[in-house]
Amino acid sequence: MADKATGEGASHAAEAAGHAAEGGSGLNIHPMDQFVVEPLFSDGPVHMFTVTNSTLWLALAVLGVALLLVVGTRGRAVVPSRVQSVAELAYGFVHKMVEDVAGKDALKFFPYIMTLFLFIAFSNMLALLPMSFSPTSQIAVTAVLGFSVFIAVTVLGFVLNGSKFLGLFWVSSAPLVLRPILAVIELISYFVRPVSHSVRLAGNIMAGHAVLKVFAGFAGALGLFSFIPILAITGIYALELLVAFIQAYVFTILTCVYLKDALHPSH
Repeated sequence: MADKATGEGASHAAEAAGHAAEGGSGLNIHPMDQFVVEPLFSDGPVHMFTVTNSTLWLALAVLGVALLLVVGTRGRAVVPSRVQSVAELAYGFVHKMVEDVAGKDALKFFPYIMTLFLFIAFSNMLALLPMSFSPTSQIAVTAVLGFSVFIAVTVLGFVLNGSKFLGLFWVSSAPLVLRPILAVIELISYFVRPVSHSVRLAGNIMAGHAVLKVFAGFAGALGLFSFIPILAITGIYALELLVAFIQAYVFTILTCVYLKDALHPSH
């Protein structure tokens, strides 16, 4: 009898769970599904040379940069068009940033920094289009960008300064007893740079897109009251436009700071 009662109780529980799942199907929101990397032309697994949704939007970001800087400025008009004006504003903005943060001797590296800024900005902005994909939400993409800056700056520091580059880790203004401890802290913080550089960008972009997806799911489930999450989506979308630019700016200005350390390694 106990076994029979237990079996009936289990069946009733399973039935209740099924009804609950059916009733709550409108709120089945999966905000992280939008970050899944999938093949474009097949349903199989992703291999090294598989063309994916991430590949497509990375290529579109590169195309956007090329259209802005090459096609948009090819006329070099005295009275610039709108596209040429945007390109000139971006050029002047990044040029001033490099000069102010890293110094005039860092301007020789301006093309690389300009490319970084525009590529990240275009990737972030294009990801806000409906049905798009956000490559800068992928840590694999941002880690390549972050570690490329880290490796380039470190090699440059040793090439230009030799062993003097190690002075970056030796706080000569601190008391002698504390200098070894501070050197260890400085060394750890230096090697954490590429991690924080890449995680900051990916984390901010991923969080913003996940929040948008959650509120979009609420809008689809609330029926007549869907205007409430729609208003929230409008505000968050405006914030994400700002975040898309700010994250490109932060990544670029940190690159300039690291470049300054390589060119002038002193405390």
